[in-house]
Amino acid sequence: MSGQARGGRRIPLIDGIEKVTGRARYTADLERADALVGRILRSPASHGEIVRLDVSRARALEGVHAVVTGDDCRHTYGVLPVAMNEYPLARERVRYRGEPIAAVAAVDEKTAERALALIELEIRELPAYYTAEAARAPGAVLLHDNKAGNLEREVHHVFGDVEAGFAAADLVRETRISCAEVNHAQIEPHACLAEFDPLAGRLTMQTVSQVGYYLHLMLARCLEMDTAQIRMIKPFVGGGFGARVEALNFEIVTALLARAAGARVMMRLTREETFLTHRARPHTDLKLKLGLTRGGRITACQLEAVQRGGAYAGYGIVTILYAGALLQGLYDIPAIRYDGYRVYANLPPCGAMRGHGGVNTRHAFECLLDRMARELGLDPFAVRRGNLLQAPTRTLNDLTVNSYGLAECLDKVERASGWRERHGKLPPGKGLGMACSHYVSGAAKPIHWTGEPHAVVNLRVDFDGGITALTGAADIGQGSSTMVAIAVAETLGVGLDRIRVIAGDSALTPKDNGAYSSRITFMVGNAAIDAARRLRSVLVEAAARKLEARPEDVECIGEEFRVGASGQAGIPFAEAVKAALVDHGPVTVSGSFTCPPDAQGGKHRGGAVGSTMGFSYAAQVVEVSVDEATGLVTVDKVWVALDCGHAINALAVEGQVEGSVWMGMGQALCEETRYIEGLPLHASLLEYRVPTIAESPPIEVHLVESHDPNGPFGAKEASEGALAGFPPALANAIANAIGIDIDELPLTPDRVMEAIVERRRRERLEARRAS
Repeated sequence: MSGQARGGRRIPLIDGIEKVTGRARYTADLERADALVGRILRSPASHGEIVRLDVSRARALEGVHAVVTGDDCRHTYGVLPVAMNEYPLARERVRYRGEPIAAVAAVDEKTAERALALIELEIRELPAYYTAEAARAPGAVLLHDNKAGNLEREVHHVFGDVEAGFAAADLVRETRISCAEVNHAQIEPHACLAEFDPLAGRLTMQTVSQVGYYLHLMLARCLEMDTAQIRMIKPFVGGGFGARVEALNFEIVTALLARAAGARVMMRLTREETFLTHRARPHTDLKLKLGLTRGGRITACQLEAVQRGGAYAGYGIVTILYAGALLQGLYDIPAIRYDGYRVYANLPPCGAMRGHGGVNTRHAFECLLDRMARELGLDPFAVRRGNLLQAPTRTLNDLTVNSYGLAECLDKVERASGWRERHGKLPPGKGLGMACSHYVSGAAKPIHWTGEPHAVVNLRVDFDGGITALTGAADIGQGSSTMVAIAVAETLGVGLDRIRVIAGDSALTPKDNGAYSSRITFMVGNAAIDAARRLRSVLVEAAARKLEARPEDVECIGEEFRVGASGQAGIPFAEAVKAALVDHGPVTVSGSFTCPPDAQGGKHRGGAVGSTMGFSYAAQVVEVSVDEATGLVTVDKVWVALDCGHAINALAVEGQVEGSVWMGMGQALCEETRYIEGLPLHASLLEYRVPTIAESPPIEVHLVESHDPNGPFGAKEASEGALAGFPPALANAIANAIGIDIDELPLTPDRVMEAIVERRRRERLEARRAS
């Protein structure tokens, strides 16, 4: 078919064989026989002034080729132009334990470690704050002099008449819920290979980044180099989930070392260092108030969110905005008030993580909504159905919703789970819970506004008849390169084996903003289709000349160009390509995509955050068993339905949905980053508890296709929307199983047991009073 993808295709990822056979080369696998070893000296203090830093003995050590400190980089960096307050190497002051202070490049690991030991460091310690409450307390020392009260950002939004909404409610309830900081825990530790050619003055970087373009900009800024002198190459990436959606300090440090040494430098962080350089989902305290009519209609919502953001800005400004903006776009809520506070603390900086900004907010919302439904004697599915949006529409905060398959998602999981027959009727200790969620299909405004298209794909055809797709989009395991190949093949009407994809090399591929906010399928997919249509026009015109026909009468079906249904003999694809090469040689076309202005958010401050070309929607049901003797929660099965617009590759979409559910399960059951005096207690995958295959339940995935009018072939995002529904569905299932609502994540056995013991105490006390 030309221009419209066939539904239900199940295509293995085009790089899958390389990954499962071990041929894939990740950054740490790259040839480094002649590379120097980079190592970082990290702060032993959580907060303090650098009184003395002497690296002379390290520089003098035989085998050391370079030593760099904060004096070697006078520029801050950061993902947002308005929030660059972090140096790659600390200057004058350290703000968290493990912050880079100096770095060495040496001939081998042993020499590098010896050099670090020779560096003389003296820090005058300052008061350190490890909670948002402590950092905001009166008299607390400021981590950044220009941020009063240690507030990175506070947000106050009101849409609709909130007080009137609560007055119209038959039931108003308020709750406080706390969600622990969690880490991405990607399999591949951080690594970077930098090569600096002193004769040409050129830097070549290969690294784990999800955002090669933004890292390119930060390298140019921090090293004071022309961007033309920098080349970014993306090797295979072993997971990101948001850990790598901004430039990271070790990447800039490695480049500084390479330039100082005039050589290649390989920096491979340990797992502990990777946990320190984490950019995780922040610890969040939420105070939520909802109003509901007796029939289950939401009348008003009020939320206060306090995020502990760590020592530096990172994505903080965006994260605290997302937490409020994504209250909208899922249900029809007539009035919303949001107050958000992003607070600095003396801990590693937090950033973006899968479901960025919306997961903790959605957890609190879906939990309280369920509790109120129970109090009113209403079915949770009926309450959700009573508050559905009608697409197309714009929300109160000016988010555009063009397609909306949540109703069908609800139907699918309700039937598949046997909800009506089984809810409330399972044996003691077993329960069912449900929740809904959604997420954006790409941020409608780029982080750095340049006026360029949001995505560009180039296609090249030469004498061999192969079609090379050139894209800067970072495939980090989500299958974006496969999606590009499918989009091109479907639009041209050729076999997938004719397409090769080259991705993520700034010397060859067009710029792409990166893998974040689930933007690639929507934006790069549309750009790939645009490029393929342009190439098809070139080939059709060439074929028409050969067939002595009008271009509008020629079509390509099954890699043959022929004149409509005339029965006239056609010409094979390869012959059309040869005809197109006459006179001009290889054919290169460019396709692009830019979000239209009406999708780019409202005019209020922060209105661009949450704006998107299309939301995905998900509903899920979780079945659990709770052991009241130990507090252990076992997930027995999950049913999940996702409105992905159109499943360009159903196999990949189902895998992404399963991954979302699995990550949500980790946050809900066991994942938690804890610190003692700024030192992480869980700095390895042995101590940081993630679910294993032993705990992973059957996950039954149902796809809903609402065919978004702006999506490539009608597609929307599929990698994040299902995540935020799992934690509240689990909490609601536990409440159904044992009759207890728990207000903290994760729902570890000790927290569950504590809640059970507390209930027993109350029951005994009430029994004594009654007697």
